[in-house]
Amino acid sequence: MLCDNLKNAREKYGVIIPWYIMTSRENNIQTIKFFEENNYFEYPKQAITFFMQGELPMVDKNGKMLINEEGLIKEAADGHGGIFEAMFKNSIVDDMIKRKIEWVFIGPIDNPLAKMVDEILIGITKDRNFLEAGKSLVKASPEERVGVFCKKNGRPSVIEYTEITEQMAKQLDENNNLVYGESHINCNLFNIKGIEIIGNDKLPYHSALKKASYLDENGNVVKPEEPNSYKFESFIFDAFNKLEDMVILRVKREEEFAPVKNKEGVDSPETAIKLCNEYYNKN
Repeated sequence: MLCDNLKNAREKYGVIIPWYIMTSRENNIQTIKFFEENNYFEYPKQAITFFMQGELPMVDKNGKMLINEEGLIKEAADGHGGIFEAMFKNSIVDDMIKRKIEWVFIGPIDNPLAKMVDEILIGITKDRNFLEAGKSLVKASPEERVGVFCKKNGRPSVIEYTEITEQMAKQLDENNNLVYGESHINCNLFNIKGIEIIGNDKLPYHSALKKASYLDENGNVVKPEEPNSYKFESFIFDAFNKLEDMVILRVKREEEFAPVKNKEGVDSPETAIKLCNEYYNKN
C-alpha cells in the first residue's frame, strides 16, 4: 500500500523516487525475502535500498544485562531515532547526495495511509526556508497515546505520551482547545542539508519496560508472562531541536492516519483496513 504512493508519484511526475527501507536484525532477511517474493511490488528493484538500524543492550529491572538464547548479550533495535546514525553508517546519506536528492520523507511502516510523497508539505517547507517539517493531527482526547509537538528552549520538539503529565495533557487554552493537542504521527520531512546538520550523533535514550526471554544462570530459557526488562531506544523527534524551526502541517485523521499498533481492538489491522477502505472508496 505504501509502494502505491510511490508508483502514483512516478506516474504523475515521471520520476522514479528512491526508496530506502530501514530494517532490524530480527526482520532484515524476512523483509528482503518478502520483497523478492512479491517482485518488489512492481517498483524498480534498483530504486530500493535496504539497511539495518543499530541495537542496544537490554537489562532487567535490577540493571543486570540479559543473555540471549545464543549466550550473548541480549540486544534490541535502538528505536526510530537511530535512523540518522544508521543512514550515515550505511552510506545512505552519501548515496542520497550522489543522487542529488534534496528532500527526504521519513515515515513509519505501521501507517498504510502515510503519504510518502506530499508536494504540499515540501512546498510549504521550501517556501518558508525551513529544513524540516512534520505532520500533526488534533488529539482525539487528552488520553490518546501519542506524542505532541511543542517547543523546548525555543526549539521544536515533541513530548512523548509516556512522559507528559496528566495536568499538561488536559490543559486548555483561551479557546478551550488542548494546549498540547498537536499529535506527532511520525510523518517527517527533512532537507538533506538538515540531515547533514543533525549528523550521526547519538540521540538521548528513552527506556521502555518490555517482555523479553533470556537465559537464566542455569542456561534455561525463561519466557516471562509480564514485562521484565528495559529496552532503550531513541526517538526521531529528539533530532528536531538540532534545527532552528520546523513546519507543522495539520492533516485529516481519516486521510492520513490508520495506525497498526495492537493485535486487536483499537489501532489494529482490523481498524486500519476499515479506515483505508473508507478513504479509498471516497477517492
